[in-house]
Amino acid sequence: MVNGALKARFSAYSAQPALPKLLHVRYPVWTVMLGMVFTEFVELVEERFSPALADAVLQDVAPPHGGAYTAVGYYPHEEMLALVGALSARTGVAAPELVKVFGHHLLKRFTQGHGEMFARSANLFDFVASIDGHIHVEVHKLYDQATLPRFKVLSRTPTTMTLLYQSSRNMEMLAQGLLEGAAQHYGEECRITQAPCSGAQGDGVLFTLDKTL
Repeated sequence: MVNGALKARFSAYSAQPALPKLLHVRYPVWTVMLGMVFTEFVELVEERFSPALADAVLQDVAPPHGGAYTAVGYYPHEEMLALVGALSARTGVAAPELVKVFGHHLLKRFTQGHGEMFARSANLFDFVASIDGHIHVEVHKLYDQATLPRFKVLSRTPTTMTLLYQSSRNMEMLAQGLLEGAAQHYGEECRITQAPCSGAQGDGVLFTLDKTL
């Protein structure tokens, strides 16, 4: 849930100078993101702030397509970073916090649009353990060009799970929001922390999910 201070900042923002225009360049396939991520981000801004602010953020970034995102399209990852940066500049809310809130928003949308994926798991840990082996397989059936992060379970007990997150985009705060949203969906209190890590399995971010509150 968004805390009270952040809610207050959501409801009262002030106009800021526009950011530099996003460079209109071509990007390699591995840097693109699903269009539905962009359409949901714009929807988040409209819901949490206002449609006027969403328009202002799009004007700041000035993407080559004019901000006419489609859910089935693919767009540069750098474009999402620019959108988050523009929103942060206009609201004063730190970019990592905005990305985490967006993760909560996305998780809710996933439960609404793909409830069957969540119904297959009895609890949070079962759901997290199914991400790479089942959920991402289904996502690839719908979006064959999607480049998805890896979520590898390193250890698991009834109360604690360690999870290695690896992504070329380094969107660990989005993953944090998604995991927190999943815990809320299953009605489980869970402290979720993260720390950079490196080892035999490569560099990434180690998430610890702890139910022993």
